[in-house]
Amino acid sequence: MKLSVKNHIGPRCIIKEDGQKIYDAIHGALRQGESVNLDFEGVSQFASPFFNFAIGQLLKDIAESDLRTLLHLDHLNETGKLVVERVIENAARYHGDKDYRQIVDDILESQAKESV
Repeated sequence: MKLSVKNHIGPRCIIKEDGQKIYDAIHGALRQGESVNLDFEGVSQFASPFFNFAIGQLLKDIAESDLRTLLHLDHLNETGKLVVERVIENAARYHGDKDYRQIVDDILESQAKESV
């Protein structure tokens, strides 16, 4: 499967809603063991919320090694590569380490209460 990110959501990969659209488009194929090529040609702006939703949440039910084998990121600039790598590392730790996940969840819950 090949998906042009620019054609699917536009030239900026910043917001979580756009990341969710990419996740929804590729999750099923990856779960079935199909290779997915995300083509970032024409995309130059990246932020972690986009990649957290597009790629990070894939690690809930896809092993990191499988994700790294099946998901190919074409024409992704160096900034995008750095953000994706950080997101994958953090998501793999979050989904793979129950104690770490509890700590993060507790912090986020506390911050949510403070912002009300």
